[in-house]
Amino acid sequence: MIGRKKGIQICLTGGFLGYALTIVSLYTNSYWLLLIGRVVTGFTNGNQPIDLSRSDQERARTLGLIVSIASIGLVAGPILGGVLSDHAMLGSYASLKLPFYVVIGLIAVTMLLVALFFQEKPHARRQVRIDPREIFLVLWSALERPAILRISLVFFCFTFFVMTFVVFMDNYLTDRFGYGTFMNSMAMVTCGACVVVASPLLPPFLEKRTTERRIIVSTLALFVFSALAFVAMPSGLLTFIPVAVFAIAFSVGYPTLLSIYSLSVDESEQGWVMGVSIALFTLGAGLTSLIGGEAMSIDIRMPFFYGAAVAVFAIVLIFATWGYPAVQRIVGMKRPEDGRAPAGQQQALGSQS
Repeated sequence: MIGRKKGIQICLTGGFLGYALTIVSLYTNSYWLLLIGRVVTGFTNGNQPIDLSRSDQERARTLGLIVSIASIGLVAGPILGGVLSDHAMLGSYASLKLPFYVVIGLIAVTMLLVALFFQEKPHARRQVRIDPREIFLVLWSALERPAILRISLVFFCFTFFVMTFVVFMDNYLTDRFGYGTFMNSMAMVTCGACVVVASPLLPPFLEKRTTERRIIVSTLALFVFSALAFVAMPSGLLTFIPVAVFAIAFSVGYPTLLSIYSLSVDESEQGWVMGVSIALFTLGAGLTSLIGGEAMSIDIRMPFFYGAAVAVFAIVLIFATWGYPAVQRIVGMKRPEDGRAPAGQQQALGSQS
């Protein structure tokens, strides 16, 4: 039997060992050891927050805070890594290995904090089956659930656009405007700052005033605008405006989609459905990395054009597929104060999904 606390500890332990192997690989110049270290880190860090909130507003606020805090790490990580490995800033103290030592230290601190302060209810523990096939079957199981499938198609398009914009933003700014590390970092800081500020505030504000469906459609429309405006700006500094628009839209759309996932199943399947979401996020990141480089060799604007096209396709999917009753109950109408469908509707959701 295992609970959420032990699950987090397993993930942290895997991250610790993976980064330790990375450090050893740098000392020994071993490519295969580096690869193994990255595989271990990636395998054990494939996690997603599980929502147990008691109301729509609490759920939106909690998931917004998670996205906000994660964004701080996503922005601070590359900057910290650059500083720690830059001899111009740290002199002889800088090295390629130093960032990984710092990461290991942060993981160790986190493990200690989880051990001392993380509390969970006894019923949170469930039987765990160690089955390698689960890695491949988690997405297949989503295909067999009509409601989850409809949500997942939109979620995949959403994450594909996000990864395309974030991954190729630096390349575009460098190729077109000659930006270096500092200005590219400022673009990333702008993006992260907007997410940090907007994520805790906007989702709960909008949750009380409109439906999830309208929020996601509006988010995707802003994605299209931000991608096209980004490549249309005549100067590098002006691109920071669509970058901010993209970040604000993401800060609303991403926690809302996680909330939709959470509401699509009961508490016993929260871990499974969030596993589906992280698998799709990873798949989107891998695909955009594979095709984006070739696309930029044709035209540096190409990733943003096909990213915008994918966002438009996601809007079409919403209007075409989210009228399905089990999805409509989640995204198209207000729910009770406890944030979940009544018992009868919840049972119907499970049977139809």
